[in-house]
Amino acid sequence: MSFGVDTKGVYPIAATPFHPDGRLDLDGVDRLTDFYQEAGATGMTILGIMGEAQKLEPEEARAIARRVAARSRVPVVVGVSAPGFAAMRSLARDAMDAGAAGVMIAPAPHLRSDEQIAAWFAQAVEAVGPDVPWALQDYPLTLTVILSVPLIARIMTEHPSCVMLKAEDWPGLEKLSALRRRQAAGELRPFSILTANGGLFLDFEPERGSDGAMTGYAFPDMLVELIDLHARGQRDAAHDLFDAHLPLIRYEQQPAVGLSVRKYVLMRRGIIASDVQRKPGPALTGTGRQEVDYLLRRLARHDRRAAV
Repeated sequence: MSFGVDTKGVYPIAATPFHPDGRLDLDGVDRLTDFYQEAGATGMTILGIMGEAQKLEPEEARAIARRVAARSRVPVVVGVSAPGFAAMRSLARDAMDAGAAGVMIAPAPHLRSDEQIAAWFAQAVEAVGPDVPWALQDYPLTLTVILSVPLIARIMTEHPSCVMLKAEDWPGLEKLSALRRRQAAGELRPFSILTANGGLFLDFEPERGSDGAMTGYAFPDMLVELIDLHARGQRDAAHDLFDAHLPLIRYEQQPAVGLSVRKYVLMRRGIIASDVQRKPGPALTGTGRQEVDYLLRRLARHDRRAAV
């Protein structure tokens, strides 16, 4: 399925559902896959940081990739980031053979200089195959690797198989503008830019040049509507919708418990049966759940999707 430099819309970062005892919930994977598509997603991204990929056994990751690729009617991008290139190569090839549209690669956290980062990505592309479309994940807040605008331009120039930037630097609005200026001047080839950070800056990112969102906020149907409003030039309506969801988006941004919030909301919406994370991973306290419930009740006054 199509995944390329012209990709637009919403690619939700999928959670990985588990049973209360920590076992992988494959029926829950099916429900999530259907939910994202019914929400209007133009694609899906699985096995990312939100998907707890680092906590999965290799065969579990392959099972999820195969299952989602077989069930999805939209392009599936598979996160293949790993400490070593052998594991990256194995998962990427298995996912592509199963029908994935592409992969996502994040820089290894130990990288520091531009030369180190550029050399590492050259080896990563060699590992997955230069014919495999991939998204470059720029997430310095968690990965501690700084990808400057000139370095992103270099990676894009050296690797035509990189078709997308997953932009989640913070702050990142000026970075978006700088990249788009280079493209407008003919100094940089086209590529898609989807933004993340839980949607925290999605009120202005489309105006700065993003093509959509790739994030795990538990209301992907809202993200789809928001991107559509921006595309139709309905700026005030887009900002009104964003403002209604902002308290919950902000609450999700708490370090360590953000995924707990997302999984709890997905469970409240009836999409997954349990909000359990694989250990290590914190659960919401009773007070935290009450606060999320309160935010959902307030949100429901403006958006009926929150009436759970």
